[in-house]
Amino acid sequence: MTTLLHLDSSARRASVSREVGDAFADAWRRANPSGSYVHRDLAADPVPFIGEAWTELCDYVLANQITDIGRYKEAVRTPAQAEAWAVVEPLLDELVAADVVLIATPMYNFSVPASLKAWIDQVTFPKMSLAGRRFVIASARGGSYVPGAPREPYDHQERYLRDFIAGHFGVEDVAAVAAELVNSRLDPALAGRLAQHAKSYADAVAAARDLGGRY
Repeated sequence: MTTLLHLDSSARRASVSREVGDAFADAWRRANPSGSYVHRDLAADPVPFIGEAWTELCDYVLANQITDIGRYKEAVRTPAQAEAWAVVEPLLDELVAADVVLIATPMYNFSVPASLKAWIDQVTFPKMSLAGRRFVIASARGGSYVPGAPREPYDHQERYLRDFIAGHFGVEDVAAVAAELVNSRLDPALAGRLAQHAKSYADAVAAARDLGGRY
């Protein structure tokens, strides 16, 4: 049975990144009626930031060259570490069980929300592989960061996620769809680009639905 893990991270309940992510998730669920769907809203139910006990778990895994995710619990040796592991374990179980991981994220200050980064930190350990899984990034950005745009070099959202997923999780199968120029809905300085945003938004939703139907 195929499993989709759907992560939302926007602080807004009615957000474009949520809409694009939902387009993928809805299409995926229709295409996989017997599949398992797990949704985690990292903004509504944030995971805590890592603390020193988490770093001790991480150090133990690295020092003892533990690459089997199922053995990570061996690192728990103190009450504080047990508390840290109690946070990690359910998040890691959801991630490992997933065949497809959907990350719906806005761009905040050129990067991803702290809520998403906190989740990434909690579930990531040294030399960890999630090979064989597929990742989808559904994003929204206030400006335009498409190739050739003046702000392209400042994209530390999609590029960061692609680099992290490939470089740390060993997953090359990463698809991304993005709605650009969302701030044109509000910013008078971008009002002239509202039509461009509308097309980008419609294209992103359509692409997300297409991907969801094929994954």
